[in-house]
Amino acid sequence: MSDDTKQMQEVKAKRTAKNSVFLDLFQDKKNLLKLYKTLHPDDTNVAEDMLDIVTIDNVLTDHLYNDLGIMVGNHKLLLLLEAQSSWSVNILIRILLYLAQSYHEYFERTSQSLYKSKKVKMPKPELYVIYTGSRGRKPDTISLSKEFFNNADTDIEIKAKVIYESGKDNIINEYIVFCKVFNEQIKEHGMSKQAVTETIRICKYRNILKQYLSSKEVEVVTIMMSLFDDEQIMRTYAKDIEKETERKSAERMIKDGELSLEKIARYVPALSMEELKEIEAEVMQLA
Repeated sequence: MSDDTKQMQEVKAKRTAKNSVFLDLFQDKKNLLKLYKTLHPDDTNVAEDMLDIVTIDNVLTDHLYNDLGIMVGNHKLLLLLEAQSSWSVNILIRILLYLAQSYHEYFERTSQSLYKSKKVKMPKPELYVIYTGSRGRKPDTISLSKEFFNNADTDIEIKAKVIYESGKDNIINEYIVFCKVFNEQIKEHGMSKQAVTETIRICKYRNILKQYLSSKEVEVVTIMMSLFDDEQIMRTYAKDIEKETERKSAERMIKDGELSLEKIARYVPALSMEELKEIEAEVMQLA
C-alpha cells in the first residue's frame, strides 16, 4: 500500500469518527449504567437493558459534538451535555433545542399523536451539563430565565444541573480528569499526536478510564486526533470572518478618502498593503 493511500485512509477515518470520546465512552452499556448510577445512586433496580442512548445524529455538519440523551425505560429522559473547558451559558439554548427534538422523536417512536385529544405520555426530563474546566465561582445550576431574561417570569424555562470535578470515584469525574489531562498535554506538546498518546498513557497509569482506554486505544487516538481537524477548521473559519470584516471596514475608509492606505493598515491588521491596494483599485473602478 502506498503512502498516499495510507494518508487518504487516515483522513477518511478521521472524518467518519463523528463520536467524541464522551459519546464513545458511553456506547458501552456497562459504562452507561455507571453514569446513571453516579447520578442516581439510590436507584438499585435499574439494569443495563433498561438504558438506551437517544442521541440525535448531527445531520448538518461533520463536527464533533458532545450531547448525550439517555432513556431510562419509558419514564425518564436524561440529557447530558458536555460544556467542554470553555464556559458558556449558550449551552442552555442547545439543551432547549435538543430536548424539543428528543421529545419529537420520542412521540414518533411511540406512535403518539400531538393532534388528538388524548393526552400523550412523556418521560420526565433531567438536564445536566458536565463542565471540564475550572469551577471557580460558577453555579450549581443554570437557568434560561436567569441567564437570558434577568430572572424574569418567562413562559418557558430550562434548568440544568452543572457537574464539576469532585474528587469522587465515579465515571463522570474520571472523564472530567481525563479532559483536564488532555488540556495539560496540549499546552505542553501542542495539538499533536504526542499530546493524545501522553494523555492516554498518563490516564491509564492513574487508573482514569483505564479499562476503556486499554480496550479501545486505537479508536480513542483516532477520535482525539479528529478534534484537531475540527479545531483547525474553526480557526480557519474565524480568520476568514475576521478578514472579511476588515475588508469591508477598509472599503468604507478608502471611500471616505480621509486616511492614507498606510494609516488604514493600522486598523485592519489582517490585510496586507498589497490587498489594500487591490481594494483601493476596485473602489476607484466603481466610483
